[in-house]
Amino acid sequence: MSAHARPTRTSFWLAYSRRLHQKPAAAPVSTPRRSSAVVTIGFFGGIAGLTAAYLFWPTTYRGAPTVTARPLSLRHFTPLTVTASEDVGPHLKLITLHVPPESRPDPTTSEDPLAMQPIWSLFVKDDDLQVERPYTPLEGIDAEGNVKLWVKRYPRGEVARWLHAKRPGDTVEVRGPQRTLPMHERELEEVVMISGGTGYAPFHQLLHDRLLLDRPDDNRSNCRLTLLHGSKNVAELPPPEYLGPLFDYAQKHPDELAIHLFVDEPPAGGLDRPYNVTPGRIDAQAIRDRLGLPDNNKRSWWARIWGNGTPAHSHTRQVFTHDGKILIAVCGPEPMVAAIAGPYGRNYSQGSIGGALAELGFKASEVYKL
Repeated sequence: MSAHARPTRTSFWLAYSRRLHQKPAAAPVSTPRRSSAVVTIGFFGGIAGLTAAYLFWPTTYRGAPTVTARPLSLRHFTPLTVTASEDVGPHLKLITLHVPPESRPDPTTSEDPLAMQPIWSLFVKDDDLQVERPYTPLEGIDAEGNVKLWVKRYPRGEVARWLHAKRPGDTVEVRGPQRTLPMHERELEEVVMISGGTGYAPFHQLLHDRLLLDRPDDNRSNCRLTLLHGSKNVAELPPPEYLGPLFDYAQKHPDELAIHLFVDEPPAGGLDRPYNVTPGRIDAQAIRDRLGLPDNNKRSWWARIWGNGTPAHSHTRQVFTHDGKILIAVCGPEPMVAAIAGPYGRNYSQGSIGGALAELGFKASEVYKL
């Protein structure tokens, strides 16, 4: 990707399953904006229940038939061949599936023309236990028909253990694509992505599609994109072949993309990767600092002199009003999602906003939990 300045680019469409019709009663409070770009995102309130059901995984196998020589679809399973299975970290594998030409969806004829627009996932079926779980391809389906899944094996993760046992030449049945964060219409100036572990995959798919694919300038977006990602340690960070190109892009276009990495366990020796990592977890202060939000917990001058530990204006709560032009998407292990944005609701619905984002004053209409 060249470093030369590009012409002004049009918005991309990003929509999510939320009820956005409620307007805040409080008067707007101005906040610093780091981008004047506008991207458009819209309402999909009618699919909120479907998204909640999608997120309730692993699900029991529902009897969809298995077919071949037909495009991928949510209505049936399609057998794909494993072409590679690489160890890329502790209990982490990069698994490549091949989609033959006859199984690649055609947006002009498919049942959902927008199904292959980021962010989308595939359901993978465990043939042994007859359960399925959604996985987000890191880069969608590439020109050769390859789908790459970044999969971590957990002690109680049935489908992940099953996938880790697969070898090149084996067959895996999938159905989808399923849109996780559908694209449509609502104006945005900034999208903030907060991820933990393999919850990075949906955001990589979006960033790869919007920033790294070679496409005409007039099809690109001017939306400011910020990624905050946390891993247990350096070895569990996303593979360098995926993070590296994004860091290169961020260095060339800092007005478009910012990336901040965090690890629970700081490296004992030097970092063997060409980017900075912050020790510690993503919390309210980390989000505030990276987004340049005002810090209302700073003590007044007289408190600093007299040693009073009570923050200035501690009785008030700052409310950030962005006129609906910011989206904060959160994806990762449930405890991390709860700490950042509050726990999921019943059956993995959005639930109410909580955690660090509620502490910072963000509204439910500005937050989405994948």
